[in-house]
Amino acid sequence: MKATQNERKKDNSSNIYEIRPIYETEYGSLYNDKIESFLDSDAGKSIKGKVNLIVTSPPFPLIRKKRYGNESGEAYLKWLEDLSPKLTELLTDDGSIVIEIGNAWVKGLPEMSTLPLEALLAFKKAANLHLCQHVICHNTARIPSPAQWVTIERIRLKDSFTHVWWLSKTPRPKADNREVLAPYSKDMMKLIKTGRYNSGKRPSGHEISTGGFLKDNGGSIQASMLEDINGHEVSSSMLKMANTGWDADYRNYCKDNNLEAHPARMQHGLVAFFVKYLTRAGDLCFDPFGGSNTTGWVAEAMGRRWMAVEANRDYAHGSYGRFQ
Repeated sequence: MKATQNERKKDNSSNIYEIRPIYETEYGSLYNDKIESFLDSDAGKSIKGKVNLIVTSPPFPLIRKKRYGNESGEAYLKWLEDLSPKLTELLTDDGSIVIEIGNAWVKGLPEMSTLPLEALLAFKKAANLHLCQHVICHNTARIPSPAQWVTIERIRLKDSFTHVWWLSKTPRPKADNREVLAPYSKDMMKLIKTGRYNSGKRPSGHEISTGGFLKDNGGSIQASMLEDINGHEVSSSMLKMANTGWDADYRNYCKDNNLEAHPARMQHGLVAFFVKYLTRAGDLCFDPFGGSNTTGWVAEAMGRRWMAVEANRDYAHGSYGRFQ
């Protein structure tokens, strides 16, 4: 691995900026730049049509401005909408975009904002994307918030989940749920072993045949809380995980080097689930809002190539600690 200084040079003949990563690994590189300008650089142009998976968590449309550069209100919607076609151009024909969007609240009121949903719909429409699936990511360790309504006035419930949207240019992108099978329950293992099951038509009208139902497929894809490869509970449409303890080395690196750690780090289990589900070894993953570079770190560990962009200098340099 090598670390370099970020550098931008303009090629006047082609109007394309040359940019160097601030560090590189065996599988990828991270750039300290705004995504808008990165896409106009030589590095951004080089991956057009080559990215198999964009997995990211853009700055949330929070009420208060944060150091990691979140927009608010209608500006957030327009910003995400304008980026959609540009990011979609990076995808292969069967590539996917997985985007985590958090919840937002109306300023000064115990009322949830519809802005995250409006932004998602605008993002989808701007690039004519297909919505493959909606996933809920439940962070069991999230502190009670918004504090005013949850812990002070006690009039709202704890906001502990985010929406994850899987989009693509085609209704049939590369995907294989056999790559993310969860272990069978003890009861299911017993049924497979004994070969006895009460088959036939259910009250819903669905008919289950013994032969097909009791086939050992190596794991379960049923819609119930199960455990994925990272030790987190997972269902077919809900991920349940706690974002604690797993990135202590990263936080220590930031502290030792006087760098501010990113305050809204994406859960590694969420990234790993979709990388395994939607890509294969050697594929290219990209994160336009790299943050602490969870995406690059996970992709590297799983044998995928990766590229990430982060606008904040501290966050970009701090993410190097994930690879120490």
